[in-house]
Amino acid sequence: MKRYTEVRWHGRGGQGTVTAAKMLAEAALGEGKYVQAFPEYGPERMGAPLRAFNRLSSQPILIHCQVTQPDMVVVVDSTLSKNPQIIEGTSEETVFILNTISSPEEIKSQLGLADNQPVYVVDATKIAMDTIGRPMPNTPLLGALAKVSGFFDIERLQQGIKKSFERKFGEKVVNANLQAVTRAYREVYGG
Repeated sequence: MKRYTEVRWHGRGGQGTVTAAKMLAEAALGEGKYVQAFPEYGPERMGAPLRAFNRLSSQPILIHCQVTQPDMVVVVDSTLSKNPQIIEGTSEETVFILNTISSPEEIKSQLGLADNQPVYVVDATKIAMDTIGRPMPNTPLLGALAKVSGFFDIERLQQGIKKSFERKFGEKVVNANLQAVTRAYREVYGG
């Protein structure tokens, strides 16, 4: 029996995918969970595809390797939604969360998933543009992940973002990211 939940992120360099995985870990840590967060880079350049991984558990995590059979897959860049790599190692119980304007049904068809596959979508890029003013879909996707997964409370996530971003950015950037998280939490849909 699996003692932990595994999340695999797919994004591109410069979109905050690795930061999102770290923020997920911080939020789960705040809930008293054991966590891991780590990236896997290809060529390290802006726009290059990359993956990041999380493990979350209520017990110590004793393995230290890539996530090959994820419980959840989060796709940060909508252009990667047609990449067959995102379904590698998944099962019919794997939950998908995608940053896209496509419907869950369209995504299921594109990826050859079963009709009952849990697929959730949110236009995280639009939300980021509307709230943050930049195409940084990472924080909106954390809001969607909070809603779909139930890993942590939205307030805990907001506290983590505030704590993490206050050190680097001003109040305006922090508040914009908090708005993005809240909006994606409300707007994610599927199942």
